[in-house]
Amino acid sequence: MNLVILTGAGISAESGVPTFRGPDGLWEGHRVEDVATPEAFERDPLLVHTFYNLRRAKLLDGTIHPNPAHLALAKLARSKEHQLLLVTQNIDDLHERAGSPEVLHMHGELLKSRCTDCGAVTPCREDIGRSSVCPACGHIDCLRPHVVWFGEMPIGLDEIGAAISRADLFVAIGTSGLVYPAAGFVSWARQAGVRTLEINLEESAGSGTFHETRRGPAGEIVPQWVAEL
Repeated sequence: MNLVILTGAGISAESGVPTFRGPDGLWEGHRVEDVATPEAFERDPLLVHTFYNLRRAKLLDGTIHPNPAHLALAKLARSKEHQLLLVTQNIDDLHERAGSPEVLHMHGELLKSRCTDCGAVTPCREDIGRSSVCPACGHIDCLRPHVVWFGEMPIGLDEIGAAISRADLFVAIGTSGLVYPAAGFVSWARQAGVRTLEINLEESAGSGTFHETRRGPAGEIVPQWVAEL
């Protein structure tokens, strides 16, 4: 079977990673406009760097681990019985830690930095700031988190669209159905005649668009579904 699987904040929330936006509209106490836009970085780079430095440190402090859903998807990805494109909206590395060999991070990766001068993307497991030096070009005050902010183009949309068009099944796991273009993938799939499945803790904004929905924690439902395959 040819599969495209999209994962969102819900799958990582079960591992202790805070979801993108809480019910109060804030992201870990900050307005999205203050920490997740190019304009915010230009206006107050220190605040933005501090925000992502804290998130990076939390991701690496040893308290966050892949959960059974990550592990089940990694097992599926390594299977020779199915062809899989695993796409995630999450900027953590939990899919990789679980053993998934290839992951398309459409919103970037917290454990990488990007140079605004030369464009190089490099691994980053430490704090970065205005005094940081680009490992590729040696310039100073040019590094930013390798994260797709609001107003920027997500990564790999052409590849994702092509994969959905030839898939047998599109699955969304732990997504809110609110953030585009990812929220539109189910419609892309439906238009291409692809079967669709949503696995979510509760109803999402796009639940009515899927052929099938399964409710419950990803850590329980995803391993059950993978076992069925």
